[in-house]
Amino acid sequence: MTVVTDGALRVADNGLVLSTPMKGAIMKANVGGIDRALRIVAGLALIGLTLAGQIGVWGWIGVVPVLTGALKFCPFYPLLGLSTCPMERKAG
Repeated sequence: MTVVTDGALRVADNGLVLSTPMKGAIMKANVGGIDRALRIVAGLALIGLTLAGQIGVWGWIGVVPVLTGALKFCPFYPLLGLSTCPMERKAG
């Protein structure tokens, strides 16, 4: 088996991706303040409506925005190249 490495991916000669190393931290914060607040409020609203019997079991999907808001990380943002966190300023 031949393995080709271009620095970002390791691909076998049969086209199988062997690994996709990520640069930096695995769960680097990518959800900013307003985005975070909106996610938590919307998620809690969905969960509350589900507990009150106003909407069905699909309301439990509100757990996802609550968790992404609480952890300050959305797993889809890196895939889309997005981040709502303010840019870090470098000293110097």
